Amino acid sequence: MKRFLVALILVISCFVLQTTVFQWISFGGIVPNILIILTSTYGFMRGDKTGLILGLFSGLLVDIFFGSFIGFNALLYMYIGYLNGKFHKVFYEEDIKLPIILFVCSDLLYGFLYYIIMFLLRGRFEFSFYFTNIILPELVYTILSSLLFYPLFLLLHKWLDKKDDRRGMRYV
Repeated sequence: MKRFLVALILVISCFVLQTTVFQWISFGGIVPNILIILTSTYGFMRGDKTGLILGLFSGLLVDIFFGSFIGFNALLYMYIGYLNGKFHKVFYEEDIKLPIILFVCSDLLYGFLYYIIMFLLRGRFEFSFYFTNIILPELVYTILSSLLFYPLFLLLHKWLDKKDDRRGMRYV
């Protein structure tokens, strides 16, 4: 129950940060996708089911407030959380390379799928424009932000694991 509440608070906090605070420090209208960082982190730290569920809630929150229709972002975030969860067995807390690579892949996948569904299928074929002006700057900003947020999420994960270990409630 504690993990669920912490995850819920994190999703809401990251959503609020992404949509308010980071809007003020945006570069050319581009903000980092902190929900991708959170969904990916929970995926490879806790597994594919947890990543999928957290991705669902993150995406639904984005859809409810900013989406054209409900379910599109939820589906994208679910896939990202699930795919990152497949790397749970090779995740080591001391290694930063895997998380950074997964953040890059997740943000590229999100941007590419978003382009295909929202633009390409409507006959807008300016992929090079979309890639250089939207996907690439968001990717760079997200990676720089992950250097700040990932250690915080890792510290919180270790703290929750330590509490579970003390109570004998550790499960995988």
